[in-house]
Amino acid sequence: MTNETQDERYSVADEAIYDAFFLILKEKELDKITVSDVIKRAGIVRSTFYNHFENIPALVIAVEDKTIQDIFSLMEKFHPKNDREICKNYFQTICEYTMTNPFLANLLRNPEGGAFFEKFITMFHRYVSNITQNTGPAYHSKEEFSYMIACVIGSTIGVLHKWSTENFQIPAEVIADILTQSFIAVMLPFIT
Repeated sequence: MTNETQDERYSVADEAIYDAFFLILKEKELDKITVSDVIKRAGIVRSTFYNHFENIPALVIAVEDKTIQDIFSLMEKFHPKNDREICKNYFQTICEYTMTNPFLANLLRNPEGGAFFEKFITMFHRYVSNITQNTGPAYHSKEEFSYMIACVIGSTIGVLHKWSTENFQIPAEVIADILTQSFIAVMLPFIT
């Protein structure tokens, strides 16, 4: 068997495990999910699960990392300018991702997400600081800019939290528009 075939099979099993976990998370609390639940839903044998993850907490860490990686991949495509449609499309994508990722939605609804959000916020702040370190106007200090980044992160998470706790009753386009207005009003003056 070639390495390419092995890599593909490994990736397919990974995705099956993630998909099963997401589906189960819609039905059960995170702390009630078992390896048996995952392997039944994924259609794999126990040894396949253990070839990928040591246990459910290891799977949760991998899902956290995957979620953060997905969000950063979305951010890589986003280059804010004074263009409202670009901002709205970005926030629309984030809203749709939040709706389709039950792990993220669950973390937004529940207090157990503290460690995940701490990791995410730290990484996000570092990311935005790095990409904007040479773009800020001279009349704003790095400290002011850092606090503005924290403001935008906090308000975005706050809006997504409220929206998810209300079971996404408001259309994603409306939430994206709210986040766009906030970003344009608060952050764009600091980076343009």
